[in-house]
Amino acid sequence: MGQSPSTAVEPADRFNFSPPAIIPNEMVDFSEEFVEARDYTSDLPDDCLAYIFHFLGSGDRKRCSLVCKRWLYVDGGSRYRLSLNAQSEILLSLPSLFVRFDSVTKLALRCDRKSVSLSDDALVLISLHCQKLTRVKLRGCREITDHGMVAFAQNCKTLKKLSCGSCMFGARAINSVLDHCTLLEDISIKRLRGIHDGAERIQPGAAALSLKSICLKEMVNGQSFEPLVMGAKKLKTLKIIRCLGDWDKVLEIIGNEKSSSLIEIHLERLQVSDIGLTAISKCSNIESLHIVKNPECSNIGLSSLAEKCSSLRKLHIDGWRSNRIGDEALIAVANHCPNLQELVLIGVNATHFSLTAIACNCQKLERLALCGSGTIGDAEIACISAKCVALKKLCIKGCAISDMGIEALAWGCPSLVKIKVKKCRGVSGEVAEWLKERRGSLVVNLDAGEVDVLDVSGSEGGVQESGLEFPMMGGQVNVADASSSGVGRLAFFRVKLGLFTGRNLVPCTFRRWSNGESSSNDNL
Repeated sequence: MGQSPSTAVEPADRFNFSPPAIIPNEMVDFSEEFVEARDYTSDLPDDCLAYIFHFLGSGDRKRCSLVCKRWLYVDGGSRYRLSLNAQSEILLSLPSLFVRFDSVTKLALRCDRKSVSLSDDALVLISLHCQKLTRVKLRGCREITDHGMVAFAQNCKTLKKLSCGSCMFGARAINSVLDHCTLLEDISIKRLRGIHDGAERIQPGAAALSLKSICLKEMVNGQSFEPLVMGAKKLKTLKIIRCLGDWDKVLEIIGNEKSSSLIEIHLERLQVSDIGLTAISKCSNIESLHIVKNPECSNIGLSSLAEKCSSLRKLHIDGWRSNRIGDEALIAVANHCPNLQELVLIGVNATHFSLTAIACNCQKLERLALCGSGTIGDAEIACISAKCVALKKLCIKGCAISDMGIEALAWGCPSLVKIKVKKCRGVSGEVAEWLKERRGSLVVNLDAGEVDVLDVSGSEGGVQESGLEFPMMGGQVNVADASSSGVGRLAFFRVKLGLFTGRNLVPCTFRRWSNGESSSNDNL
């Protein structure tokens, strides 16, 4: 009674505790604990900040542009490459889009098949806002006509590279680009629907003196481009892929007129024979040559080409398992092309005779790929291991080798840094680990469990055999049990070769297979 509630505190010394002294707020110094926030990038010039942005990916750059107004401005002014979804709705946002990105020099416009693409009006508006364009790529822009391309070419005279695919404009549009774009160096055309029989021919125009690279792919009337190919005075790269028509005549003219300028030639799935190969042998400065799935090309044409093209550095041959290119042509390459650095053989039945010649004479060979050959075994791999001292990368796919051939690589090829082995049933997974132990720095990529089958589920109607793509001109090809018997594979090759029109390409080859005269029938 009369006592107040207990609020006493235990003595401080009992717990060895000293209460803190009370100091007025104005005497506390918080400078070491609380530092004023500062934007250090404000000291960087805009050019330096833009240089940093170039090291970032597309997603990071988008996020950086949302940091502040200055970063948004610097990002937009330093964007030189732009890829847009070219649907028809883009017309409404084009003015504001190119006000922000006012320095674009490389533009890609893509539209999927189910959507309506941008029209001529949108393309003309783009050309008015981006008059510094040097590279343009059009994919699936089916609403663009000749009128839109003509106006575009007149406004974008600084264009250096044009790539168009699956578009509907025609010869008039291409001729307008070639007439107005005097700096054009590279033109690539794929599946251009507007060029049909009877259309005007493509002329080099004012770009005849600047054009250096031409790529024609999957053209139904590719012969319309003959004047362009023949009129380009400084042409260095020529790629003709899956274009219908007889190309021997064109190659003969090219051999006579482009003998000094052409460096790279790519011929794939064409109606071309040894006559064409002999014609381009006059281009003695060729360094890169691709002969892919051309059934009429044989040892004769490739041998005559190798004899005159001693500067050859890259050679890709896909013999399509027709047995028309083999040891004879490869020995000619070995004897006349000492500077060869890259060799890819697909469906070519080479033996140790030609591989020995290449290994001995081509001392600069660094990259070698052997795919889909039934004659390449352990002896051939042992020869490569013993002779190819400069070899750095080796790929073996679908060949009749075993662990013994892989083991030979443990003591040879001192410069080898990477080896890839796929679909070789005689090679086990244990040999890969053994090889890694022997050569610790060697990168070994081996899949011993995959089976060599045919895959007809390609995205563009292509057929894949042994992991190698066989693209088709038309729709998909359904092959029923093609890998189970020789008859199925023979029917499969007939389907593929039947895509070429105008000439019966290889009747003698099929007749020889059916009569059992070819020893490769067991491998097909």
